[in-house]
Parts: sequence; C-alpha cells; structure tokens
Amino acid sequence: MSTLSLGGTRRRNSDRPIWEEPPTAAGQAAKGTVLTLIVLVILVPMYSVVVTSLSNQASINDAGGMVLVPHGLTLSAYRTILSGGPVARALIVSLAITLVGTVFSMVVSVLCAYGLSRSRSLGHRFVLMLLIVTMFVSAGLIPTYLVVVGLGGYDSYWALIIPSSVSVFNILVLRSFYSGTASELIDAARMDGANEWRILWSVVLPTSRAVTAVVTLFYAVGYWNSFFNVMLYMPVDSQKWPLQYVLYEYVNLGMNMPGQTNSGFGSGHSQTAPLSLQMAVVVLTLIPVLIAFPFLQKHLGKGMLTGAIKG
Repeated sequence: MSTLSLGGTRRRNSDRPIWEEPPTAAGQAAKGTVLTLIVLVILVPMYSVVVTSLSNQASINDAGGMVLVPHGLTLSAYRTILSGGPVARALIVSLAITLVGTVFSMVVSVLCAYGLSRSRSLGHRFVLMLLIVTMFVSAGLIPTYLVVVGLGGYDSYWALIIPSSVSVFNILVLRSFYSGTASELIDAARMDGANEWRILWSVVLPTSRAVTAVVTLFYAVGYWNSFFNVMLYMPVDSQKWPLQYVLYEYVNLGMNMPGQTNSGFGSGHSQTAPLSLQMAVVVLTLIPVLIAFPFLQKHLGKGMLTGAIKG
C-alpha cells in the first residue's frame, strides 16, 4: 500500500516500515546533496590531476602547485613521457603483463572452477577444501619470496604473474555460478555427444558472461595496479619496471626517473614542469581502466550481484 495523501499532507501507512516509505522532498534534497558531495570529492582531484598534467610551468607556479583553473594548456608533458623514454617502455611492459597475466589467470580459474562445479569430478571436494584453507592460512611473505627466488623467478617477468595468478575467491565465485547452470542444458549437450570441453565452451561460458566479465576485470585491474611484486622480485633492472612501479618511484618517492642521472627527464626537457610530468604519469595509469570500465559496466552490476548471491 502506498502513502496516503489527505488535504495536501502525506500520511505514512502504519503497516509498512518507515524505511520502505517514499522519500520526502527534504530526504531527496539531502540525498542529492550527499551524492553531489561524494561525486565532487572523487572528480575534483581527478580533474586537477588532468589539468595540471596539461599545464605549463608558469600556470603551475601561479597556482602554487595543483592547477584548478586551466590556462596555458600544453601537451608537452605527454610528448615528453611518450617519446620513447622510460615511461613509454614501462607502459608497454604494464600492458603486456596485464594482458598475459589476465589471460593466464582466467584460463586457470575457469578450468579449476568448472572442474570443482562438477559433482562427479575426481577429488573435487578435497581440492575445494585445500583451496578454502589457503584463504585463511597463507604461507607468508618470506616463504613465498624464498620459493619464487629458489625457482629462478628473481628478476624475471613470470615472478610478477605466477604468484598472484589465482584468486581462490574468484574461483569460488565462478564455481558457484557454474554449479547453477541448468542441468537440462548440460544433459542435452551430452546427449548430442558433447564432451566436457565442449560443454564448458558452448554451454557454461556463454551463460555466464556477466560473472566472467567481472572476474576478468578484477584480474586485469589487479595486474595493472600491481607494484609490490616488482619491489620484491625486480627492484634492480629499471628497464623491466611496469608503469605502476615507475609511478611509485618517481611520483610517490620523488626519485629520478629510471635511466636518468639528473632531476626530471633530463636537461633536454628542462622546459617541461616536473609536476606536470608526474601528473601525466598518473593520468596514464588511469586511462586503461577508464577505457575498459564502460565496456564492462553492463555486466558489472549483474555479475557482482549474482556472484554475491550465489557465493
């Protein structure tokens, strides 16, 4: 039943909890104000970073740091960092690690989740329990480091992918979704002669695009933002550093860029403001995620909600 309106005033139906009542005008105004403030808190720093990356030295000096009112815009910072220097090389390394790592993680996770979702799989309960135990009891940082180094992973790219390639949480989400696939579809596929590979590829994956897209996004963002493994296994050779570690070294710690012996990007780029260069690197780290998110947004809500309910 809805709220009654008598003589221009609204009266709440006593049979319904107050939180299920339509919001009042004051409530809608308060909600709009809070949401606007949240959006501003998120967007204003991003706007300032982008504008500062496009500003020249005079604009940054006038603003005393981060620029909010744009004037004297220039692309010199982006031309500098993308002209074949360490940032351009780090960008290619990050893209390669993200692509290879995401594909590898999804292949392992999908196969593991599908095997665990089939009740007739040999030892699936034992393997499932082992995976769940690792969620609560981990080996720890030092043993993991010693294992990776002992296997020859120090200063190699696979050390950035293999140790973090599988997330048990993502496997459990995928397994829960695969377990809910209609048995009629699987039985019909088997009657048509399909084997397990065919069932996975033609029946299970097409009916689970939403959760697959969400898990793919989780893995991709994780690889893209990863820098701690670089600190552990690849701290010396700056030629192999991904973009996030360059950002960490140069922007967060204020270090010289890898391969540079003086401040900033060298005397050849002395006209470029160092702060604009730092902000340009920050913008580069945001662009791939901002590009990928709209394409996966339609699956994100459905996949996360379905995974949460089934998980």
